[in-house]
Amino acid sequence: MHPSLLQDSVRGCPKEIPHNEKLLSLKYESLDYDNSENQLFLEEERRMSFLGFKCLEISRWVICGLIGFLTGLIACCIDIAVENLAGVKYYVVKQNIEKFTEVGGLSISLILWAVLNSAFVMLGAVIVAFFEPGAAGSGIPQIKCYLNGVKIPRVVRLKTLVVKVCGVICSVAGGLAVGKEGPMIHSGAVVAAGVSQGRSTSLKKDFKVGGYCGVLFSLEEGASFWNQMLTWRIFFASMISTFTLNFFLSIYNNKPGDLSSPGLINFGRFESDSVAYNLYEIPLFIVMGAAGGLLGALFNILNYWLTIFRIRYVHRPCLQVMEAMLVAAVTATVSFAMIYFSNDCQPLGPDQSEDYPLQLFCADGEYNSMATAFFNTPERSVRSLFHNPPGRLFYNPLTLSLFTLFGILLAAITPNGSVSVRGLYGPHYGGGIVRMTLSLTVIMVEATGNVTYGLPIMLVLLTAKIVGDYFVEGLYDIHIKLQSVPFLHLEAPATSHWLTAREVMGAPVTCFNRIEKVGTIVDVLSNTSTNHNLGKICGLILRSQLIVLLKHKVRELARSRLTQRKLQLKDFRDAYPRFPPIQSIHVSQDERECMMDLTEFMNPTPYTVPQETSLPRVFKLFRALGLRHLVVVDSENRVVGLVTRKDLARYHLGKHGLEEMQLAQT
Repeated sequence: MHPSLLQDSVRGCPKEIPHNEKLLSLKYESLDYDNSENQLFLEEERRMSFLGFKCLEISRWVICGLIGFLTGLIACCIDIAVENLAGVKYYVVKQNIEKFTEVGGLSISLILWAVLNSAFVMLGAVIVAFFEPGAAGSGIPQIKCYLNGVKIPRVVRLKTLVVKVCGVICSVAGGLAVGKEGPMIHSGAVVAAGVSQGRSTSLKKDFKVGGYCGVLFSLEEGASFWNQMLTWRIFFASMISTFTLNFFLSIYNNKPGDLSSPGLINFGRFESDSVAYNLYEIPLFIVMGAAGGLLGALFNILNYWLTIFRIRYVHRPCLQVMEAMLVAAVTATVSFAMIYFSNDCQPLGPDQSEDYPLQLFCADGEYNSMATAFFNTPERSVRSLFHNPPGRLFYNPLTLSLFTLFGILLAAITPNGSVSVRGLYGPHYGGGIVRMTLSLTVIMVEATGNVTYGLPIMLVLLTAKIVGDYFVEGLYDIHIKLQSVPFLHLEAPATSHWLTAREVMGAPVTCFNRIEKVGTIVDVLSNTSTNHNLGKICGLILRSQLIVLLKHKVRELARSRLTQRKLQLKDFRDAYPRFPPIQSIHVSQDERECMMDLTEFMNPTPYTVPQETSLPRVFKLFRALGLRHLVVVDSENRVVGLVTRKDLARYHLGKHGLEEMQLAQT
């Protein structure tokens, strides 16, 4: 959507990159995190007293606390559901394998395992593919785009949250090489959007709370810049979320009040004297990071081509369900084969700490350690690996190597990959995939409950990121590009200093007068007008605002001076965030002749730049201010063009990036 009033652009493709305009998908609109300081906004601000501002500030903290509480509650439900469903599945399969080990017929156990996996995955795939495709994958690329200023359809709806939670539970319980941690970012974002807006379009219910905070929350919590107050609110919400998760988990584990659990990921506690390291080990950590970066880059390349294959050939819902079931069956088959052919037998300890020890062909008093790796949730597998009793090994090197190799391959072929590497080499390899250094460092420190290895973890992750970035982008950036999202990166292209706003802008620009005919506005919004005028800029108004004005019939009759009721800022908030399409608004022929005064609704002080402004400077304005469009003027302050997010994204991608998009969409 483009702004109107002295500018509403009719786009043309730049000559440098022809025929690629449609590659940046038209279904994605930009979010405007900048306040529209029109007369309605200023009047409301001036009417608010000092006490009103204080109450508003308190309500923001309450909203952040409520978001943290609900997010922690959802995480707790997912964790408990996954543990119980996976436990039942592993118990049934284990009993069946032990039954047929002696009498023969282990193929029945394999079929049972594959059927159980496929059943869980089919349930999760059906609800995602047929009811809410927006819940597919981890959701992190979509949320990253949303915070970048791109409105992704249906990404923060309640229906998406419900399907996401159910899909994650079914996928993890079905044995897919995915994790429940990544989707929690998406789930928390949906909770934040719903609580802050105080309404749900899925339930068609307005709870009449958070109305004023709805837009403001997206302004300050989602903008591309950062501030100190935002840090404190996020810290507060995270604290509440962690407390909620640990409190309810303590009740579930029959330890009420024990809040020492680190959350969804728990690798057990590490004593400081047992995790010491020396200076000569630092190069080894760097080598591990480099290897992780290489493996991560290889993983991303493989996932890239598999994603292109899925975009081209596996785009129907029924095919997506069949593919997910096939991957689940293959996962069960590979796991069973590795357990069957493994001769890695370990003695049962006196405490018998393993949840599902499987004897198979091992001697009495021993169990198959490969089965332990597969008959556990990822966290339990890592805990059993890291916490061996003195002088006792749970896995031999061959078992670990095979488990890691097949885990990587299974994670790569898993559809809509919300990737969670199962321990073994995990953070280093994961750092080579998603390139999140700071987040993974904090996660590992929390999961181990020890900061001793903080420096080595940072070294490994930083090395993995540097090596991985040399070969290919991170996994989330790859998926963002393949979805044709006009995403703005942190910096402008290195070779863009010779470009100016003139080369990037779209022109000509459609302009409105302060008092304009309703018919002219409707024609422009419907893309049926071909009238392009140039004039001095006096303000800017959004397309969404014009639609609200037309919906409420804010107009002045041509002959009589009868006017409609005065519109308030609340009318615009009530329509946010899903404004009706222009086609749904009926305008009669008589109404088309009426005049509409746009003065009090337009933003009289929009951001403008001279046409000689360099592209990096334009880029910084978009990133720092959360803009969706920037007006370009000449030396006499006349509107000559308009720069949009898609313009900058297209130039940032360059010819090579757009060719990759075209390859994926062909």
